[in-house]
Amino acid sequence: MSSKLNKQVFNQQLLSFLDASPTPFHAVKSMRCLLDDAGFIFLDESSHWNLEAGKGYYSTRNGSSIIAWRQPTDSHGFESGIRFTGAHTDSPCLKVKPQPELLKQGYFQLGVEVYGGVLLNPWFDRDLSLAGRITVKQTSGDIKSHLIDFQKPIAIIPSLAIHLDREANVTRSINAQTYLPPIVGQATEKPDFRELLKQQLLSTTDTSIEQVLDYELAFYDCQKASLVGLDENFIVSARLDNLLSCFIGLQALLVSTSGAGQVLICNDHEEVGSASACGAQGPMLSQWLDRVLPRESNRYAILANSLFISADNAHGIHPNFAERHDDNHGPLLNQGPVIKVNANQRYASNSETSAQFRDLANRAGVKVQSFVVRSDQGCGSTIGPIVATETGIPTVDVGVPQFAMHSIRETAGAEDAFGLAKVLEQHYQS
Repeated sequence: MSSKLNKQVFNQQLLSFLDASPTPFHAVKSMRCLLDDAGFIFLDESSHWNLEAGKGYYSTRNGSSIIAWRQPTDSHGFESGIRFTGAHTDSPCLKVKPQPELLKQGYFQLGVEVYGGVLLNPWFDRDLSLAGRITVKQTSGDIKSHLIDFQKPIAIIPSLAIHLDREANVTRSINAQTYLPPIVGQATEKPDFRELLKQQLLSTTDTSIEQVLDYELAFYDCQKASLVGLDENFIVSARLDNLLSCFIGLQALLVSTSGAGQVLICNDHEEVGSASACGAQGPMLSQWLDRVLPRESNRYAILANSLFISADNAHGIHPNFAERHDDNHGPLLNQGPVIKVNANQRYASNSETSAQFRDLANRAGVKVQSFVVRSDQGCGSTIGPIVATETGIPTVDVGVPQFAMHSIRETAGAEDAFGLAKVLEQHYQS
């Protein structure tokens, strides 16, 4: 099967998607726009669902997780199994605390909480903006949520000068409580942060607001996603882990034609363990199965015939730190997507699901690599083992190799995202 995807168009759309998605809420909004344009139908979780064969649908939870699918056209429905792809919408970051106002030496700062396993050093001396969700009480009395994005540099976390810490390059560690509050201005009195949010929202939305009740906001790097290298070999951006996989899975779904059951689920909160109402360890997928596959006697056979491809980025071998990898399992950027394997089940891949992925890649004309962590190091995990444990669906963990995972700016190969998209396109059409 020849691919309907075009690499140049794909990569340019990817850059735009990354720039438009500074938080999981914005990522889901971006995905909804693409699904709407493709004719997918939104279904509210609080309503009754009437599903028609061959049509595309999507639903969201908490505004930060999304599931999109096509109903099968075959008269036997889902009986031949479902082609699942999973990813996550969240990335490590600095989130604003509920009462964040700090006034020190005349500088107005905001207290922040570390979300996930953030690589903290790169957050210093960056132009930072702020985005997320705000819930307000309107003058009508209604309570409503809005997305907000300042879209310009409003803060910075300055480094301490080397002259005041001569051992900084050798011994400096970062105290998350005291070193990280960004500077957002100067003041003689402590400003009311919620009032500042109210004024920002009034300037960007046509709504009347009585009070900002609460918010979920995160700082992000203002630098745009870009293609880097003499031959533009690399995609460099914030939040590649794991918006890259969200975009890859969505594009593969959009170019696929109706036939078999095709599902993409992108959950929030993977970076903090996935245990939430909208996380992979929560009930979102199982409740979707209850709605779409209500006949329990058939469900288990359908799931046994299914394949869940969990797509989350992998560690590419860093040329300056090659010793941190197993010599035989150091994936190279631009040499194809990676199958992730761990004997202790930190990844859900097994010989059968890995073989299915390799076969899909062969049919798509895409090379495949393998990743196994060094035997003397601990291994991270992702949504694959959670989904396999909760549902019993045969699962394989894969991903695009990258550098600087959990940094404020990450690097991946410009060939690999497109290559994985072709494999997932084959997955959906198989």
